[in-house]
Amino acid sequence: MSFVKIWIHLVFSTKDRQPLLTQSIRYEVHKHIIKNCKEKGIFLQAINGYTDHIHCLISLGKDQSIAKISQLIKGESSLWINKTQLIDQHFGWQDDYFAVSVSESQVSAVISYINNQENHHQKKSFNDEVEEFMNRYGWQLINN
Repeated sequence: MSFVKIWIHLVFSTKDRQPLLTQSIRYEVHKHIIKNCKEKGIFLQAINGYTDHIHCLISLGKDQSIAKISQLIKGESSLWINKTQLIDQHFGWQDDYFAVSVSESQVSAVISYINNQENHHQKKSFNDEVEEFMNRYGWQLINN
């Protein structure tokens, strides 16, 4: 029997970082993503976000990749948001995402960070958060 435990902190934003995930719909989207993850066999430990992005803490299964998990979560949720007309305009996620591994010793800290997104973004914009991630993890935007 295989045992795999690879924690991934996955962050993705709305198309063009539009602030479409208002408080009135944000938690409905989270609940739907949680339900979808259960149906698809995706182990989602934590989810939260703000008006223009979502953070997820996921443990990859032995046959799962970050790209596939991201596609399943983002693709299905954007279809659902548009089908149910949760917002007045067409909804989409940005193509890109941020994913970084999380050591077992940091899982509880990442869960706290994810759970505290609303308070966190009262003080810091998502752009500032992205810049902080870029500096911390040595990630650079590549312009084509």
